Amino acid sequence: MKIGSLSQTFGVNAEVGEEGNFPRFLQSVGGKRVLVVTDENTLPISSKIAGALQRNGSVVLPLSFPEREPVADERTVEAARKAGENADYLLAVGAGTLNDVCKRAGFLLGKPSGVFATAPSMDGFASGVTPLIEKGFKITRNAQVAKDILIDYSVLCAAPRMMIGAGVGDILAKYCCLADWRISGDLTGEPYNAEAANLMYEAVKACDGSLPALLRGERSGVEQLMNALLISGYAMVIAGNSRPASGAEHHMSHFLEMDFLARGKPIPLHGVKVGLGTAVSLWLYHHLKDFPPLEGCEKVYAEAEKLPGSEYVLQILGSLGCPVRFSELGIPRGTVEKMLFEAYRIRDRFTILTLYCKKGYMERAADHILEEFY
Repeated sequence: MKIGSLSQTFGVNAEVGEEGNFPRFLQSVGGKRVLVVTDENTLPISSKIAGALQRNGSVVLPLSFPEREPVADERTVEAARKAGENADYLLAVGAGTLNDVCKRAGFLLGKPSGVFATAPSMDGFASGVTPLIEKGFKITRNAQVAKDILIDYSVLCAAPRMMIGAGVGDILAKYCCLADWRISGDLTGEPYNAEAANLMYEAVKACDGSLPALLRGERSGVEQLMNALLISGYAMVIAGNSRPASGAEHHMSHFLEMDFLARGKPIPLHGVKVGLGTAVSLWLYHHLKDFPPLEGCEKVYAEAEKLPGSEYVLQILGSLGCPVRFSELGIPRGTVEKMLFEAYRIRDRFTILTLYCKKGYMERAADHILEEFY
């Protein structure tokens, strides 16, 4: 499915434009008050879309967070909610955090929101949920699906290489989370939505196939990446939850994010942490055969045979400037070890990490994982 058809299928205006020129979006907000939400990084990029809004007769209400990397927490959501009381529409100029903040604030206000994407760095553009930090814990809250997703490929292609790598990490993670979803359906009876899973898988394969073009810096590679990131959000809408896009690799990322917050340290990009978690999940799948056979788990072993290897994911991420070992993120070794044993509790979902921990396999696996990935 191409970006152009997403708008028709899901009722979202996923509009490609340049220099702030997005005719369908501008027509819909003409004469309205638009809250334009930025941070220190995206404020300079916002000038073109803000100028286009003003020329179109819209009133621009600016809200700029002073941090380079704000956190999607109670404070930022409340600031956007309060500022949005005087607006008709909330527009995030950014990627993960600002998009999450505006989707949640718009949901609380009952007002539409959208995003002008500044980097293809994560898959939450089109999802109907948002991950937030509340009282130091990672919580998934209901949000609204963005009314408009504005895409300027000159902006996306110019994004920092590591942010593009983070988006790739978030997409390659779908190999693992889809496998986690299937094995949970087989072993626990959890409902499995084939439509959402197949939509996600086809998008991942298309993106994977375009990675050589992306690594060469070609627009076509970024287009396929952005297409997969958007489809991930729609797959979550179809499923009614984040299962098509989030498994053990995301649970590990959330665990580490809370650790960074507790230590008062800047949080690395979501897709970077997810990419490392994906490498661990792939290792767990491929090494399951090294442990005593599990009765009734034939389909789990079959899933492992379909998955790429850890080294493939790390090679791709490394070529895009992303860290390929947890130590490169400044995470204490003990924290990573604790993650292996405790991250599966982050969500009440069965994954390959749950299997290892519940069967007692992690005691044998942890040292090997730390040696390989720390």
